[in-house]
Amino acid sequence: MLRDFLRASAIFATLALPLTGVHAQTHPCDDLSVGHTPPALLAQPVRPNTAIVCRRVYIAMQSLDARVPLWSAEHLTDEALDSAESLGRVTKFFHPETGLPYGQRAELADYRGSGLDRGHLTPSGSAPDQLSQEETFSLANVVPETPALNEGVWTGIEMAVADWAHRVGELYVVTGPVLQANGPTIGRDRIPVPVAIWKAVYDPVHEQGGAWLCRNDDAPVCETLSFAALEQRTGIDPFPSLSLQSHSADPALPQPEISPYTPRSRSTAAERRALIDPMLRGFSRRF
Repeated sequence: MLRDFLRASAIFATLALPLTGVHAQTHPCDDLSVGHTPPALLAQPVRPNTAIVCRRVYIAMQSLDARVPLWSAEHLTDEALDSAESLGRVTKFFHPETGLPYGQRAELADYRGSGLDRGHLTPSGSAPDQLSQEETFSLANVVPETPALNEGVWTGIEMAVADWAHRVGELYVVTGPVLQANGPTIGRDRIPVPVAIWKAVYDPVHEQGGAWLCRNDDAPVCETLSFAALEQRTGIDPFPSLSLQSHSADPALPQPEISPYTPRSRSTAAERRALIDPMLRGFSRRF
């Protein structure tokens, strides 16, 4: 069952993944999380091998073993989005995260020829200035994502979240991958390909929100979850400072918007689906 699989994946994420401090004190990263409390790994039978990367518009927890982010958190505001939309796209160049040790981070070559996108967790479209936008192109904020998901419903979700932030003034957003033990990998460094990607959103004005969880394959579908259900599936609490009532509340999310892109196909689609689809049966409440 998907629930059992995702629980096993979360255990893999904590077991395989010890805590070092890559944390730029000059950036107000505490302000990027609800109640100044960043997301939490729940079950930690051993000290996870992770590092925190703090940037101007996001804070991300990195697995130094898997060489991917486990989550990326942002405080999205109407004012910042106005600046981001006026700025437009000013860079398209990804780069390795030089704040992480060589040999414990992803490199550009890992993605080359994989057929997968370098999928942003915190979107570049959230960045209000050039330097912030360049920082979102760090591989510390990126996971391998299928073009079908990245250019399809995931873009629609990002668009819906941006419009939501415009309406209410501010949102707290956390995005992360679901990793599978012994699952597909790319590159010489064996970067794990997530079987699913999630985005949790909290509206502090109306004290409500929820999470999307989407299959990362060539025919992606998504479901909506409460924060408590997301924790059970992934082993990560995106908003630890919220009350039990807020965690358990039914998801209150807008519908994803229509992506303006036509997702690219991949020649390896059938092969990859054969690897991943058996692990992803059981999704409910699909869009």
